[in-house]
Amino acid sequence: MPAYDKADIERRMHGAVESLKHDLGGLRTGRANTTLLDPIQVEVYGANMPLNQVATVSAPEPRMLSVQVWDKSNVMPVEKAIRNAGLGINPITDGQNIRLPIPDMTEERRKELVKLAHQYAEKAKIAARNVRRDGNDALKADEKKKEIGEDDRKRMEADVQKVTDATIAEIDAALSAKEKEILGK
Repeated sequence: MPAYDKADIERRMHGAVESLKHDLGGLRTGRANTTLLDPIQVEVYGANMPLNQVATVSAPEPRMLSVQVWDKSNVMPVEKAIRNAGLGINPITDGQNIRLPIPDMTEERRKELVKLAHQYAEKAKIAARNVRRDGNDALKADEKKKEIGEDDRKRMEADVQKVTDATIAEIDAALSAKEKEILGK
């Protein structure tokens, strides 16, 4: 059985792009976006749980997030988790509802976010290159086992490179769009 699996390579490349888009979605751009709170873990019931498993997050206004905590006993841990997340947001607690006004972004903060976006994109590119390397290694292994010839290996390596190039282009496009959004251009 051949070690090379084109569908697996494409799925993993796509996974790198999806992961990047998720990471970029968590970057604050001055507009309220519920994905901003996705990475937050809350310590409740003796375990760390994602915020969206203990509360409903919504964006009722362009510059305001609302967190409706389901269990009254979890309001304080949720507020603490949001404060400690380093998002620069000050929660305002009102019963079981926590309001999060999104402050204006300074130029310095925008530049920090662009730098972070670039780091996320680089991480995704490294993931894509690792998938390419795995694909090429699998092709070499298949050639060594005499399952494919040298010509087939070279042709398939070119296919792997095409998928890699398309993935890198998709990563660059996502980064460029996020950069424009952050810088407000």
